[in-house]
Amino acid sequence: MSDYVFFLLLGVGAGAIIAALGLGLVIAHEGSGVVNVAQGAMATWVAYVYADLRNGAYPFPIPGLPARYHFGGSRAGDVGFLWALGGALLTAALLGAAVYYLVFRPLRRAPTLAKVVASVGVVIMLLSLVERRFEGGSSIRVDPILPRDPWRITDDIVVPRDGLWLAAIVIAIGVALWAASRFTRIGLVTRAAAENEKGATLLGWSPESTAAASFVLASVVCGLVAVLAAPMLQLGSGVFTIGFLVPALGAALIGRFRSIGATIAAGLAIGMAQSVIVKLQNDLSWFPQYGAREGLPFLVIIITMAFRGEQLPERGTVDTWRLPGAPAVQLRSTAFLLPVVVAGALLFAGPLMRGALMTSIIGTVMALSFVVLSGFGGQTSLAQAAFAGVAGFALSKLATGWGIPFPIAPLLAVAVATLFGVVLGLPALRLRGTDLAIVTLAGGVAITEFVFKNPTFVGDASTGGAKVPNPELFGWDFGLVRGSASSRPVFGLFLLLVAVALVVLVANLRRSATGRRILAVRSNERAAASAGVHVAGTKLVGFALSASLAAVAGCLVAYRFGSVSDASFGVMASLTALAFAYLGGVGTVGGAVASGMLVPSGVVFFLLSRVSGKVGPWETFIGGAVLVAMAIAQPEGVAGAWRHRRRRRVRSADGSAVAVPSGVAP
Repeated sequence: MSDYVFFLLLGVGAGAIIAALGLGLVIAHEGSGVVNVAQGAMATWVAYVYADLRNGAYPFPIPGLPARYHFGGSRAGDVGFLWALGGALLTAALLGAAVYYLVFRPLRRAPTLAKVVASVGVVIMLLSLVERRFEGGSSIRVDPILPRDPWRITDDIVVPRDGLWLAAIVIAIGVALWAASRFTRIGLVTRAAAENEKGATLLGWSPESTAAASFVLASVVCGLVAVLAAPMLQLGSGVFTIGFLVPALGAALIGRFRSIGATIAAGLAIGMAQSVIVKLQNDLSWFPQYGAREGLPFLVIIITMAFRGEQLPERGTVDTWRLPGAPAVQLRSTAFLLPVVVAGALLFAGPLMRGALMTSIIGTVMALSFVVLSGFGGQTSLAQAAFAGVAGFALSKLATGWGIPFPIAPLLAVAVATLFGVVLGLPALRLRGTDLAIVTLAGGVAITEFVFKNPTFVGDASTGGAKVPNPELFGWDFGLVRGSASSRPVFGLFLLLVAVALVVLVANLRRSATGRRILAVRSNERAAASAGVHVAGTKLVGFALSASLAAVAGCLVAYRFGSVSDASFGVMASLTALAFAYLGGVGTVGGAVASGMLVPSGVVFFLLSRVSGKVGPWETFIGGAVLVAMAIAQPEGVAGAWRHRRRRRVRSADGSAVAVPSGVAP
């Protein structure tokens, strides 16, 4: 029993980090109505700033500027704890204000999907900054801040003090915030605006000011705890972004994004329970060895939503933007010309351009999965890369382990991933918007940890992951590499053939009875049900089709690299895929093609790198920035902007031009 008490207390520090991030989510949501999934990335940047200040430098977050300013010139040293902490917290405050005023304030009346995508863009930008300024975001050690000497509770239970100190600090912050929300004017105004923004406005208060203040406060709180916690773990780019953010979302959900006390208690409990799971994995042979610790937050989120239903309180706002439009597909001559041009480039271009085209083709297939789910169905999934990974690992097992030939092996792999998609889509029967995004994000993490890091599926990591043989049919090998031949054009043509077939499939889906039912459910579930549409079945069909398309993309990635590893299908891959699908235009197949052209290492970035060699290292950051700008200025993406411009020209030519407001689907 003493061992379990030890592990419980050992998890207090991790629980404090979860509680602090959950607290930041609650603060930002209560003030602005936004679930800021970039909260962990913001805390990560603040922690790295503190670490750099302890080395006598301050990193600049703007591309084009010098990487950092060194205090004292080339002989810079530690600026001291207080100066470093003050500089980090000032950075946190400025970052919170900048994120709100530049990103979320223009999106106050935007649909949920636009806000989720914009926050994903912020995550991409901040993590790209960390990677560019800190040697690829490699893990670094930070000198201790809190007391670390052991605390002897009994002869058998001795735990370090820093985790307990951190928990005490988080609880103290929570008590102070609770008191401020009850007994100060700004706290009362924030709570009033959370209940009814329109009422607060009529009383003369500015919801925008309270929202900005909440973002600043949330950023400072999370940044402070990240700095204090940095010495307790190896500071890396993904620690606060994924490792602690998903459990923090679970804690915030238990607190209904309102209760400070419930959020902190839930965060501490999740951290302690995850620590005990490590002990159970060592003691019980039947206990799952992979995924149980990371799957706990997913279980918490699912159970919480099952008992409470919709978690995010409604705010008294008036939305003037609608979901991105999903117009019927109109096949033009360029639609037939594009595959011919791409095929010619695959045959005659150099290997680098051919590789960029292959990346864009696979990106188009992945974007099609978002077109079906988010564009046609109005649902949000942050687990598409997880479905792709399931298919990739299943393909390896079927083709390499069991010797099942092509094309049976990839078809079976797609079927397996589709089953995962249907299971993870079950919450969509009750949830929409941000609620569903949270569930799928947690589910994606659980799949990543349970499947992608399990040697049973992955194989020996030292061998480069799970191997996948070349696709071969009737003795014709059309893999990317064969013998001494690499970057074979025949593989690119194979990718192109698959992508064209899927584009035609999705275009026909939009015109079919099934597509019309999916669109009807997206528009108004009650009206669709009254017209005889089976809403639950239609939602599951949308998830199944979307997961199938993502699974095909996963199989194509596996064939391209000849092996499958968790690095290609993590949660960040899902976030990035959603971001660029939205950037291209999530409502149409043309948007999926545009998205494929825009993905990192795709055609557009390859051509930009040819123009300026400096673009390459910053392509991910630029993509995130363009994504945020597009979410604000044109929520229908590149394809939507092009469609509206063409309509304006036609109307102008007819003498009946009608202005189309930005952000409103016609």
